[in-house]
Amino acid sequence: MTSFHSELENHLKEVGNRLLNPSSSIDDLLTLFDEVENLLAYVEQVPSKSVRDALFPLVKALINNKLLRHTKMDVKVLVVSCIIEITRITAPDAPYKDEQMKEIFRLIVAACENMSRMFTHSYKKVTSILDTIAKVKLCLVMLDLKCDALVVEMFQSFLKIIRSKYPPAILSAMETIMSLVINKNEDISLDLLNSLFSIVRKKNQNVSHISWTLGEQIITRINA
Repeated sequence: MTSFHSELENHLKEVGNRLLNPSSSIDDLLTLFDEVENLLAYVEQVPSKSVRDALFPLVKALINNKLLRHTKMDVKVLVVSCIIEITRITAPDAPYKDEQMKEIFRLIVAACENMSRMFTHSYKKVTSILDTIAKVKLCLVMLDLKCDALVVEMFQSFLKIIRSKYPPAILSAMETIMSLVINKNEDISLDLLNSLFSIVRKKNQNVSHISWTLGEQIITRINA
C-alpha cells in the first residue's frame, strides 16, 4: 500500500468517527462535509477491503438520524451528497438497507423541491447529486424498491422547478433520470402519466416553456 492510500484510509476513518458525534455548529458541520466529499472523490469503485473498512464509520454516521433528519436543509443536502458518493463507490450494490435507501430517496426529492430557496453552495451540491444519480443510474433502484409514489413526486418536482435560467447540466440530468425510469418501467402508472400529460396539455397556460419541452420529450420516449 502506498503512503497516499494509507493516509487516505486514516483520514476516512477520522472523519467518519467525527461524524458519529457531529458538532452542533452548522459551520463546523459544513466544513467537515466538504472535507468528507473531497476524500470520497479519491475513492474508486470496487475499493479494497482495507478501504471498505476505513469507510465503515462514515457509512454508519451518514445514515444516523442526527444527520439524515437534521433541521437544516443545507446540512441534509450535504449528507445526501456524501451518501451519493458512497453509492457511486459501492455500485452496483446499494450501501444501505431498503428502508434506509427509501429514506435517502425521499430526502433527494425534498432537496430538489427546495432548490429555488437554496444558497449557492447547496444549489451546486444538488446539481452534483442529480448528475451522479443520472450517471450511475441510481434512480432505477427506486423502481426495484417499489417507490412508485415517490417516483411520481420526483417527476412532478422536476417539471415544477425546472427553469430556463438553470444550467444545462441540471436539465440534462433531470431528462436522463426521467428517461431511465420511463424506459425501465414496464408498468407506467396512471399517476405518472397524468403528471406528464398535465404539463403538455395545450390548454395549460401556467407551465413554463422549459417544463413543457421536458414533459414532451419524456412522453415521446414512452411512445417510441
